[in-house]
Amino acid sequence: MIALSLAEIAEVVGGQTHDIPDPSVLVTGEVVRDSREAGPGSLFVAFVGERVDGHDFAAQVVEAGAAAVLASRPVGVPAIVVEDVQAALGALARHVVARLGATLVALTGSAGKTSTKDLVAQVLRHKAPTVFTPGSLNNEIGLPLTALTATEETKFLVLEMGARGIGHIRYLTGLTPPRIGLVLNVGSAHIGEFGGREQIAQAKGELVESLPPAEEGGVAILNADDPYVRAMATRTKAKVILFGESGEADVSAENVRLTDSGQPSFRLHTPSGASDVTMRLYGEHHVSNALAAAAVAHELGMSADEIARALSEAGSLSRWRMEVTERPDGVTVVNDAYNANPESMKAALRALAAMGKGRRTWAVLGKMAELGDEALAEHDAVGRLAVRLNVSKLVAVGGREAAWLQLGAYNEGSWGEESVHVSDAQAAVDLLRSELRPGDVVLVKASRSVGLESVAQALLETGAEGEVAAR
Repeated sequence: MIALSLAEIAEVVGGQTHDIPDPSVLVTGEVVRDSREAGPGSLFVAFVGERVDGHDFAAQVVEAGAAAVLASRPVGVPAIVVEDVQAALGALARHVVARLGATLVALTGSAGKTSTKDLVAQVLRHKAPTVFTPGSLNNEIGLPLTALTATEETKFLVLEMGARGIGHIRYLTGLTPPRIGLVLNVGSAHIGEFGGREQIAQAKGELVESLPPAEEGGVAILNADDPYVRAMATRTKAKVILFGESGEADVSAENVRLTDSGQPSFRLHTPSGASDVTMRLYGEHHVSNALAAAAVAHELGMSADEIARALSEAGSLSRWRMEVTERPDGVTVVNDAYNANPESMKAALRALAAMGKGRRTWAVLGKMAELGDEALAEHDAVGRLAVRLNVSKLVAVGGREAAWLQLGAYNEGSWGEESVHVSDAQAAVDLLRSELRPGDVVLVKASRSVGLESVAQALLETGAEGEVAAR
């Protein structure tokens, strides 16, 4: 974080200093919520969780060098005491962002947020110092913590914004007001909580409503191929830029194809020119993500050649998202187990089919959570798609939802042992260990709560007869 005195922080967050002999002491380190990350000059934010109370670690973090604790009660060591720690953290982030003057890019969507955020950040880093959300820390705590890692050198701040209800994104944009807002899509993720796609669109569109008008530099970047997103153009006074396959798109791709290894290649078109891209990521769905990133980069002054070169060099920065690893015996494990919704599940299956040409393919799939009344139909549809894509074997892992996956495959024409339902991750590992052959490709994917990353990890340990080559 930029250096701020404890007195200034207390004023910004509306807090009272306790046990601070010298309020002019500067916070020069990171703002952290994990006591293990506290170090010299840091500020420790003491949250009260369900099982752990951060206040209990106050003495420990000060001993490690922390300048003070942001707390909701006195803790016997230097502290700034506030009524609401979360609100205080947000106020501090808002203050720091306003003081820095960096260009803030915010993005949201039902699927692909993290992969696209990683692409945007990697492209913009070719132009200037860039800070971006690590992993999926896109909520009311993770977002301000990310913003507070920015320094005076930071020129671009790329923040992912998630939502589980109406008003969530409005709150986040109040903490870190963006100049550029990117909306990827409106899909089925969390539809059980929202109640329908119209409600999801209402929530996601809060991002473009927060943008400054065009004459003040506001830019809304919208997916021209998603009607819910395209309609958001009427909800903003910012300049509107469209990306996608539509003829209306300002940033588009032509001659899209997949390499033999399943990596997308295409010719990128922007208002300033065209250039060829061959990505290191896997799956055709990354073309849309790349176009979104290209639209942001174009608005920030990068040429088509610069954008294409950066996209071609970009890799996967976040774990368990189409993480492709080849075992020494030739088995390829695709760990996409961080999360799942109908859109991302179908995209992963198509990527598996592209990667597995001429090879046996395995789809190890589990529950997609928070789909409400659409859960049966969506799991059934994924099972059917696995058959239509000629996936060699579907392994459905878990309870009721896994049974629906297998039922969809069966009803689409999967007979005999082409699909199987197993009870848990260990059963899936046992099956795969006994039946995998060199050259097979295995996709592992489910909602985070299922924990199917353990299947991928077990398969890599099984095949580790030497150094595993991660691509």
